[in-house]
Amino acid sequence: MRGAVAAGHPLTARAGADALRAGGNAVDAAVAAVLMSFVAESPLTGPGAGGFMVVHVRGENHVLDFFVAAPGLGLDGREPAALVPIDVRFSEDAVQRFNVGPASCGAYGTTLGLTETLRRFGTLRLSDLTAAPARAAREGVEVVPMQAFLFTVLQPIVTSTPECAAIYAPEGRLLGEGDTIRLPELGDLLDRLGAEGPDFLYSGDVAAAVSDWVLEHGGMLSRDDLSSYGVIDREPARVTYRGREVLTNPPPSSGGILIADALGILERLDRPHDPYVLAEVIASTNRARDEEFLKGLASEGFLERFLEKKALDSVAIDVRSRLGNTTHISVMDAEGACASVTCSNGSCSGVVVPGTGVHLNNMLGEQDLNPLGFHQHPPGVRVPSMMAPTVVLRDGRPEIAIGSAGSNRIRSAILQTVLGVVDHRLPAQEAVSAPRIHVEDTQLDAEPGVDEAALERLEQAGWTVRLWSEQNLFFGGAQAVARSPDTGQLTGGGDPRRGGVATLVD
Repeated sequence: MRGAVAAGHPLTARAGADALRAGGNAVDAAVAAVLMSFVAESPLTGPGAGGFMVVHVRGENHVLDFFVAAPGLGLDGREPAALVPIDVRFSEDAVQRFNVGPASCGAYGTTLGLTETLRRFGTLRLSDLTAAPARAAREGVEVVPMQAFLFTVLQPIVTSTPECAAIYAPEGRLLGEGDTIRLPELGDLLDRLGAEGPDFLYSGDVAAAVSDWVLEHGGMLSRDDLSSYGVIDREPARVTYRGREVLTNPPPSSGGILIADALGILERLDRPHDPYVLAEVIASTNRARDEEFLKGLASEGFLERFLEKKALDSVAIDVRSRLGNTTHISVMDAEGACASVTCSNGSCSGVVVPGTGVHLNNMLGEQDLNPLGFHQHPPGVRVPSMMAPTVVLRDGRPEIAIGSAGSNRIRSAILQTVLGVVDHRLPAQEAVSAPRIHVEDTQLDAEPGVDEAALERLEQAGWTVRLWSEQNLFFGGAQAVARSPDTGQLTGGGDPRRGGVATLVD
């Protein structure tokens, strides 16, 4: 078997699989899949987005940070226009507010990050990987049920500007299942990316057009923000769990370190990891995300202090005392390399720059990423993220590559899927599809199939439990590949909540 690919759309997974069949490695496949996701999974990702990739190749581990940076370089004294608040409904009871418009747009990193990762760790040419998505963007792709659902959920955003509405609601009607979405300007951008590389998006004519458009409409994205943008190679955050080494996204992002925190606590609890225990552990990590934590993310040595043994022991004792829009791609190849990459446009900003193929992110307007208030990050600094592409190693060899979409639900989706593979020895698809919980304050949301006795105990302990009638995108969109430690067999899991697909490549 050449490898396995898990992604959020059939075309995305197929692009990764085609790269493996062409002789590429896991990194080639991940880059190919991300490029296709620009087309198949818009508007939640694209050249105006940011992301992270965890790479295990040739025995080395890297986190490539190409997430969104706060804008405003060279704009001293300029104030951003007001953010545009829009409520997005996952269901009648679950509503999340997103803030969009030009003032929500930060400096993007996806094309630069993919290009650099491919140069350092891949084997195929960029032009080999851009041709198929460029063709798909121009010819159009069919809107599948999950994308139709996303368009409906995001309708207030994707129809908020004439430029965006022209793509997602041509002639005044929102695209639905079975319709064809065409992105010809994105197709031109991808062809140019393959031929020239990404410089035109950072210091060339497209960078100038994007910056000028955003500034003219009240945003803060300067030419200096784009020309100075760079990919950062970071050391992964590490924690041990049941004889494995878990590698995930380090500070200044918060999602990975909180997943590592939860696994470190669970490692110390001599209790079955049922929903009752998980709720208490997730709640403890939520409490840890206080103002001191958010400020500490930017300080030297914070990761080591936060995950040191004494700190985890202390939290485990405390827990024990109480017990009674985004897309992800995971790839493993036959040679033992793997890549786990999460990219996001946030909920998208509605800001489509004419003639460029760029739909910008709204990371400066995401409440989950800006809990201390909006426009608080100094220009040029990476915006903290909940995104947490993760790799689990057993005896130095990848056992799981996983990540998730889902804003603040990313952590709980990844945590529960990892436990499904490691604790319950489930194949990747079963672990991804298993019912989930999510915790905010003292409210617990639960999908059908979660242990009812544990939920009753939580209610008796003072929790507010909200039962959902079916699985929902609210609970994240995890995509995972796993290698059996016993047989070496690869399995893949595409999240049904996100229309995910897993492809095994012979």
